[in-house]
Amino acid sequence: MKPWVMAAVAVLAAGSPAWAESVKVKVESGVLAGEATDRAAVFRNIPYAAPPVGPLRWKPPAPPAAWSGERPAVEAGPSCPQPMNEDGSPNTGGANGPTSEDCLQLNVFAPKDATAPGKAPVPVMVWLHGGAHRTGAGWVYDGQNFARDGVVLVTVNYRLGPLGYFAHPALTREAGAKAPLGSYGLMDQVAALRWVQRNIAAFGGDPRNVTVFGESAGGMSTLALLATPSAKGLFSKAIVQSGLGWFEPQGLAVQEAKGVEAAKTLGLTRTASAAELRAVPVETLIEKVDGSFGPFVDGRLLPRTPTQVFAAGGEIDVPMIIGWNSGEDSLLGGPGGGARFAQNVPPIARTIYAEEAAEGDEALGRAIFTDRLFAAPARWVARQAADGAPAWLYHFSYVGDRYRPVLDRAHHAAEIQYVFEYWGRRTPMSVVSDEDRAMASLMHACWAAFAKTGEPDCGGLDWPAYDPASDRLLEFGSETAVRENFRKIRLDAQEAVALPTLGLEAAQ
Repeated sequence: MKPWVMAAVAVLAAGSPAWAESVKVKVESGVLAGEATDRAAVFRNIPYAAPPVGPLRWKPPAPPAAWSGERPAVEAGPSCPQPMNEDGSPNTGGANGPTSEDCLQLNVFAPKDATAPGKAPVPVMVWLHGGAHRTGAGWVYDGQNFARDGVVLVTVNYRLGPLGYFAHPALTREAGAKAPLGSYGLMDQVAALRWVQRNIAAFGGDPRNVTVFGESAGGMSTLALLATPSAKGLFSKAIVQSGLGWFEPQGLAVQEAKGVEAAKTLGLTRTASAAELRAVPVETLIEKVDGSFGPFVDGRLLPRTPTQVFAAGGEIDVPMIIGWNSGEDSLLGGPGGGARFAQNVPPIARTIYAEEAAEGDEALGRAIFTDRLFAAPARWVARQAADGAPAWLYHFSYVGDRYRPVLDRAHHAAEIQYVFEYWGRRTPMSVVSDEDRAMASLMHACWAAFAKTGEPDCGGLDWPAYDPASDRLLEFGSETAVRENFRKIRLDAQEAVALPTLGLEAAQ
């Protein structure tokens, strides 16, 4: 047995459930006391960086402090600050409370026998949660089924909203000439991946075989990591689920201007100091600083947008899975959202999307929203990546049995429960059908196989790597099959419209 791994010790009386064992592991900062369930050894609330509070707010993550004795690692830690209701429930679909600025922690789900004598290191997957870079938390996701199937699964908290993505001239002035700026959430993700490199062997994981993956904002973060020079060597594979794919080329100056305007809403002057900014209570920041958040070009951490990097062939070249869902338009909200979006589409769209246009602006807007923001960018990224390490493109259209009376498309984030083969804390198993379970077994097997081998070899499926010449993807749906030239005319049209606005040319 590895010398830094301590033996598992039973702590409950005879006859207690097998899942209530205590397991202890020594990492660089000290000893963790987690729990062994029937499927995994689980360790929660592990600090991977120092609390980003006080003078460390809006600073790159600092190393975590060591502790003495055993640190309890059974209960989940706090979520990073985000909009919450008064009763502690999520305000916009994010994580439950409590929240705290002291939130830079991760959770590890490891195979129970991963550290047994003579056991070879197992693959590692690092999950980055979604939530528009504004909500969510790593602890929400249960990785025990990945551990059951021979993978160490790590879920991560990272700074969100105005604490995670914020620039201001005062913060730029105080930073060193080469210090990264603004995208503190992305810096946190890099720090978490570095922690994994230093510590994951203690859990039986292989630091040379790490897959980073995420959905929505987590997918966007994965694309950003592929364009971040300092992330090179920290992972060997990537999966992007509904991660958009085209990034606006807005640099530091634009973000600083937004920061100045945000400071004004907080009652500060244009010349506010870094100390004055840090004195603002966290609750006030979350309440009053609104807008879109996410990684942006600072010229240091992120020299160019991920779109620019992929267009130039400069991304970190690793095998990749990328795809989107059929009903990403769920992000538009209820009735009326599609019609509002359709108000801004060019007239030619009514010809290209003739079928939806015939149904009305609601259907037209929803179809174009999904294609423009998710489908076309995913296919474009797969094409840009295809000349290096292989990329696999997918489309998820499966609608769970219980949703079919009211839904005909797979909403944004619908695939997560199938990838994790886990139905969530609020879904009774009585509403999960055999067909649902079969789809979950399939997708979960694909993702786990990719983590292990670098290829999604699962269930005997012939899922070809993406080739622009054949333009094939795998559709996970009521009939799972390979599709050729899927929505080609429509996606080509979206590229022709979108890429020039990003300073790029569409494919010929």
